[in-house]
Amino acid sequence: MSELFLEIISPSRQVFSGEIKSITVPGTKGLFQVLKNHAPIISTFEIGMIRVDLKDKPKYFATAGGTIEVLNNKVLVLADSIESSDEIDYDRALKAKERAEKRLA
Repeated sequence: MSELFLEIISPSRQVFSGEIKSITVPGTKGLFQVLKNHAPIISTFEIGMIRVDLKDKPKYFATAGGTIEVLNNKVLVLADSIESSDEIDYDRALKAKERAEKRLA
């Protein structure tokens, strides 16, 4: 395998599966990046943006947190909730934000 292999899974579906150059995750203690030949780790991540560097361009995912495992150039992301940037419905997200703000008021 020439690169990292990434699998992103949410409770409802497999979101992504394929070879990547790197992944940057909003870790509990701050952003961290995983490259080829990274040491084995298991870590949690928080609400934020995950950046996946593909061969030709980056791909972004909005996440509500989860767990990441890295072992032998394979990365497994188990996300509580996750959407790729091209799946995000701006109007739906804005309405959800307004509902949340009303609940907090």
